[in-house]
Amino acid sequence: MFAFVCSRRVHQSNFLSMDKPIYWMFILALPVACIAWTVTKEEIFREPREFCIERSKSSKALLFRKIFYMLTCEYCFSHYVTLAILIITRYTLLYQDWRGYLIAGFSIVWIANVYMSLYNIIRIDLKKGKLIAQKEEEKIKHGDFTS
Repeated sequence: MFAFVCSRRVHQSNFLSMDKPIYWMFILALPVACIAWTVTKEEIFREPREFCIERSKSSKALLFRKIFYMLTCEYCFSHYVTLAILIITRYTLLYQDWRGYLIAGFSIVWIANVYMSLYNIIRIDLKKGKLIAQKEEEKIKHGDFTS
């Protein structure tokens, strides 16, 4: 009976361990989103990204096509960045063992992708506003004041 109670306490102490605040998950998702977006979308990494895109289409081996594709997809790449962040920070969620890393990993990936989606919406809205402003400036330059 005593062994059962002791083993039960050990198991319960491992479950729902919230020694790290849950808001860290939202904070850790920020660099994940930033790195994944920058590598897969921004101009600074255009050449390596184009190389990977070309290899993802032309490689003969299925494994190589998939590996190169994963380096060009922000969703796929965010998994690898999250893995690196979890190794560096040792952040776990709910459990202190491998299950905590697994739960934290998928949670951070999901939040990072929400951040990237919101960022994309904001960028599109800003580009749209910029295009509208440019058209209005051209109308003013050419003396076309009709809407």
